Amino acid sequence: MGRPLKILGIFIGVVVALLIVAAVMFALVFDPNDYKDRISAGVKDATGRDFVIEGDLELTLFPWLAIEIGRTELGNAPGFDDTPFASFESARLSVRVMPMLLRREVVVGTAALDSLRVNLQVSKDGTGNWEDFGEAGESQPDEPDEDTDSGGASATIDVASIEITDAALTYTDAGSGDRFELTDLNLVSGHIASGVAVPLDGGFSFALQPAGISGQIDIDAVVAFDTDAATITIDDLEIDGRVEGITDVPATVRFAAPAIELQTAIQSADVGEIKLQLMSVDLQADVEPFSYAADPRPSATLNIAAFSPRTLMNELNIEVPETADPDVLSKLTVDARAQVGPDAITLSDLRLVIDDTTFTGQLSVPRATEGFYELDLAGDSIDIARYMAPASEEATGGAGATETVEIPAELIRPLNARGNLSIERVNLGDILFENVTVGVNAAKGQLRIYPMSADFFEGGYRGDIRINAAGDVPSITVNENIKDVNLAPMARAMFGVDNITGMVNGSFQLGGRGADMNAIRRDLDGNISIELLDGAWEGTDVWYEMRKARAYFKGLPEPELPSAPRTQFSSIKASGVVTNGVMQNDDFFAELPFMQVTGRGAVNFVEASVDYTVTGRVLQRPEFVTDVSQEELDDFTKAVIPFRITGSLASPSIRPDVEAMLKERVEEEAKRLLFDKLLGGDEEPPANGEGPAAEGEEPTPEGEEPEEEQDIEDRLKDEAKRALKDLFGD
Repeated sequence: MGRPLKILGIFIGVVVALLIVAAVMFALVFDPNDYKDRISAGVKDATGRDFVIEGDLELTLFPWLAIEIGRTELGNAPGFDDTPFASFESARLSVRVMPMLLRREVVVGTAALDSLRVNLQVSKDGTGNWEDFGEAGESQPDEPDEDTDSGGASATIDVASIEITDAALTYTDAGSGDRFELTDLNLVSGHIASGVAVPLDGGFSFALQPAGISGQIDIDAVVAFDTDAATITIDDLEIDGRVEGITDVPATVRFAAPAIELQTAIQSADVGEIKLQLMSVDLQADVEPFSYAADPRPSATLNIAAFSPRTLMNELNIEVPETADPDVLSKLTVDARAQVGPDAITLSDLRLVIDDTTFTGQLSVPRATEGFYELDLAGDSIDIARYMAPASEEATGGAGATETVEIPAELIRPLNARGNLSIERVNLGDILFENVTVGVNAAKGQLRIYPMSADFFEGGYRGDIRINAAGDVPSITVNENIKDVNLAPMARAMFGVDNITGMVNGSFQLGGRGADMNAIRRDLDGNISIELLDGAWEGTDVWYEMRKARAYFKGLPEPELPSAPRTQFSSIKASGVVTNGVMQNDDFFAELPFMQVTGRGAVNFVEASVDYTVTGRVLQRPEFVTDVSQEELDDFTKAVIPFRITGSLASPSIRPDVEAMLKERVEEEAKRLLFDKLLGGDEEPPANGEGPAAEGEEPTPEGEEPEEEQDIEDRLKDEAKRALKDLFGD
């Protein structure tokens, strides 16, 4: 056996030697540069593009099959500019010959590519300069040879390393004007083989125009692939970046994933735990396995650690709104289950904490710009006043001095949103709303807040508010009702007054146009109906004011002031039409224990003032009246008493005009006597103004008038003059 083996060994050695000699002789006599034109023509046939090899071609056959190409360009597609579609300064690839021939092992040395440039362009009609590849050389694919797969072991790949240096990619869209540049791309890998952990180290710079955003990204990872199991694992992935153009200072970004596994056969990804840090925001997520084929829809449990929205806005160069409480917007946390769906990204099992308020529920963000934001959230307690603008010095100067509130038209116009929000308690200054529910529906520049309800001051509120921001000037319409609301705490909280008690019911259907609430008040039109029940004006005693005015007019002593002045009422009603911010009320009615009041007037919502002229009729004997003379009572019960209600809407002044009342009585009596005299009477004029002629008096001679009668007639003439003057003017 020894001799045959020796002969076989010699034979193999001779064959190898001959192959080596042949390879050396081939290398000496073969120059690949002679085939540049043929290579260029072949690429032209296959791609329809010009292919120019400007540099030299170098070929080595043994022990490495190696090729190195100098500067090379692939032309652009027809219809685009002359910039090459792709180019590089040099490329190098080498493969060991014997392992490939004997064991079907592809052992590659360092694969290197230097100064790669790729130029992607989109024309104004939306055509990309990469879409025509292969059109010039299209042909039917070759049928696979039946003997191609002989059932033997598949080839294995072994690459010493990959080196990409100074690569760049440019993307321009002539239609939109967008331009994206990726430059300084460098990537170096370690030894690549099946089942071997391969370290990767790379990075690149980028720029987006016209957004003016640029930055630098660095990547580190360890990658391994298993050809038999068709899996790729990425361990210790870290991406660090710096982005400029979003804020005045560079924004930092960091992404980390300890272990990612891709199953290429079934196109499945198991990402596991990931961490993302964007400036001062830290996000963690545990991603469930998902398919990355076609339209990936991953889901994950999500946590955003507590951060300060105020700090983030400063970092993003967003103006922080001035708030009454400077400590608000200092804490925000999020816990949720995130799901990427076909139309939206949904956050379910959501727990959102803003400062001291916790919301739970669901929120979804649309994936398309025309999609709807949807929400269904429930909150525990929030103090809205803390988030509002601080009161200015002018705001304390009285009615009409408060700063106006602008209608956020620019936010409403693009908003597509719908959903419901409920909060157990909402504080607005001294006003506490409970069991608040708000429905939201916004689309095409129109926002409707309905249903809207709340409990406050022992009563309830129901409303329907609509804002139309589709036009140049926004408009608002409201349909609101309040029922069984306690007047005392409401007046104290809303107007800072403590002078009225009772219960209030109201209905308001109003609308107006304007950029802010002041303009809308000036344009306000609609209808109002309001009713006050079973209450009192504290600090004002209308009965005392009537008696005081009468005493002053008649020169009598002023009555004693009550220790606790107040005017009770059982009902006050008013309704009217609002035009340009002023309500005209023609059916004012008030029922007091001692009188009924009717009249008319106006409420000016622009100036927050009232101006009413009303009249009252005192009852024959009010139940509470005990220390009044019959004469005094007769003066009031036999007359209609005029009142003026004027002043601020929050605290109007109510004063009876008793002088006008008594003057009217005198005028009426004078006119009665005058008309009796002119028309003639059955009764003789009283002597001395006190009855028939006194016994023993001489009758007046015929043709002469008695002195007393003459005095009465003179007085009647004077009273008639004054009465006619008052009736018809000067």
